Amino acid sequence: MNVLDFARAFFSDGAHWHGYDGIPTRFTEHLTFSVEALLIAAAIGLPVGLLTGHYGRGGNVLALIATAGRALPSFGLLVLMFIWSGFGTLPVMIPLVVLAVPPILVTTYEAIRSVDPSPVDAARGMGMPETRVLFQVEVPVALPLVLSGMRTAAIQIVSTATIAAYVSLGGLGRYIIDGLYQKNYDKVVGGATLVAGLALATLVVFWALSRLTVSPGVRRSG
Repeated sequence: MNVLDFARAFFSDGAHWHGYDGIPTRFTEHLTFSVEALLIAAAIGLPVGLLTGHYGRGGNVLALIATAGRALPSFGLLVLMFIWSGFGTLPVMIPLVVLAVPPILVTTYEAIRSVDPSPVDAARGMGMPETRVLFQVEVPVALPLVLSGMRTAAIQIVSTATIAAYVSLGGLGRYIIDGLYQKNYDKVVGGATLVAGLALATLVVFWALSRLTVSPGVRRSG
């Protein structure tokens, strides 16, 4: 059998569409982990990236944080958190957030720093307070690059959230881990296909978000 045969066998089996181990349940679990981790990472990375980019300070520190975050092995951190805190979503959330913060943080910083200083200086010359300069002048221009950092983080989270299965939680990784243990390659291929499909859907969501939030003039200039 080839990969397509395994996938066809998995998705055509009605047992995979019902119950606690059904595709809708596992998909919802995986999506919940991913969205929660992305929101937490954005709550950390966006404010810090916006402020450091606006004031032009802390670039070297951000680069160091990004390098450290990318160097940490997600699986090793998962095991460490599991030993430290036991069962629950915390051991999964921490590695996913640590993975997602660097691209959001660094990309947001670079996005703000790359804004043409002329309109920024003009806004300050008109007496605009710094918060208005940031959110009314810099952020609209930097938004495409900021969203690209969010998109990168989201894809990484969706792809890595399969590790939740290693600590007996759910998600689409459950099919991959259980399938390998059971030598059921229909499950392995089906789970991998679902993760890949969710990653592609994430790309579409961020493309649509960019079309809705970025002004046409900024898109054309980019």
